Amino acid sequence: MATRKRPTTESAITLTHPNAAGIDIGSASHFCAVPPDRDDEPVREFQSFTADLHRLADWLDACNVDTVAMESTGVYWIALYELLESRGFTVLLVNARHVKNVSGRKSDVLDCQWLQQLMSYGLLHGAFRPAEQVCVLRSLTRQRTMLLRSQGRLVQHMQKALVQMNIQLANVISDVVGETGQKILRAIVGGERDGMALAKLKNSRIHASLDEIARSLQGNWPGEHLFALKQALNAFDFCGTQLAECDAQIEAQLQALHVCEGEPAKGKKRGRARNAPKFDLRTQLFQMCGVDLTRIDGIDVTTALVVVSEVGADMSKFPSDKHFASWLGLCPGTKITGGKVMSGKTKRCANRAAQALRLAAAALRSSQSALGAYYRRLCARMDKPKAVTAAAHKLARLIYAMLAHGQEYTDRGQDYFEERYRQRVLHNLAQRAKTMGMQLVPCDIPA
Repeated sequence: MATRKRPTTESAITLTHPNAAGIDIGSASHFCAVPPDRDDEPVREFQSFTADLHRLADWLDACNVDTVAMESTGVYWIALYELLESRGFTVLLVNARHVKNVSGRKSDVLDCQWLQQLMSYGLLHGAFRPAEQVCVLRSLTRQRTMLLRSQGRLVQHMQKALVQMNIQLANVISDVVGETGQKILRAIVGGERDGMALAKLKNSRIHASLDEIARSLQGNWPGEHLFALKQALNAFDFCGTQLAECDAQIEAQLQALHVCEGEPAKGKKRGRARNAPKFDLRTQLFQMCGVDLTRIDGIDVTTALVVVSEVGADMSKFPSDKHFASWLGLCPGTKITGGKVMSGKTKRCANRAAQALRLAAAALRSSQSALGAYYRRLCARMDKPKAVTAAAHKLARLIYAMLAHGQEYTDRGQDYFEERYRQRVLHNLAQRAKTMGMQLVPCDIPA
């Protein structure tokens, strides 16, 4: 009786990083482990003060360590990461989910030893971190986003104060912090109570009549609500000043990242985004990246700024667009067991660039472009959240192609996409008819 010979393979686990160390990050102290043969006390605790961090780096240097693995714990890892990187160590920031489900390893000392062992055998992979100059741009952009959110909350405070005074300005003016709304609010804070006098401050583009605006401004004037409105307005102005300073810093940082000169070619005429910086952001991004990302439908200057500040213009750390989409958290999951796909759900990921691309994808619903037709076709096949993720995945691949290969994006229009879809459907119908012994014959009746 013949016996089946099973293929034999040697163990793939080998010592790839013999000079690796593991660090468990904490808020007050860090536990560090080196190979047991390097020191009589291979596990040590160092406080998080700057002098102690330098002592940690000196100890690692004395133990001939060249690779360090650490967990990404809050923001406590940043100072040590930057220090070790400046001292010439290869630092890998690893995901705590990959090492936390190990039975019996609950203390900080054992955690750092386990990190050291896993890193020694090459079982850990470092997280993506852009270049230092891009990290500066990323911090400034995130600061700007935080200021915009603060402004949004202050606008809500203004609206609440107006409603409590029964001032229904928001029902006749779409934006209470626009030109007309700002003039009226400042006049109210200044002491003006005549509705018709306030209504005359409206811009000519406001559709509401003077009588409608005057009626909406008839209400009560309690002192406590006027005080709340005044403070919200002052805080709104202060956030605007901080935004202007932040925009100046972003512009200076973008100029430091220039790789080419010139201006982007004229594309589709688009209105300026409401919360976009006041300077020429499109030109600055073009001179940093070498390509104009705003040529992609759905991608405006603010979305391009978020993506570039989170990733940078160098795509060399992503071998392909699939790796880039996976890092963004926009690719389908691969939960397969026994040859059966159990789930293709996209992993949960708090990636700011992915969030910006999802918003850009949702904005394609009314776009008369190939991407707009693609998104609407997806919405017809699946629910909207999945269609948004799939369209955001396509936008990510286009951005990767432009940044990695310097390719320019050219929109072929909605009709081109629809014609390709029609030809694909006809081809599939012809193939199905052929398998059934039939032939697909075109009809002379006009569509």
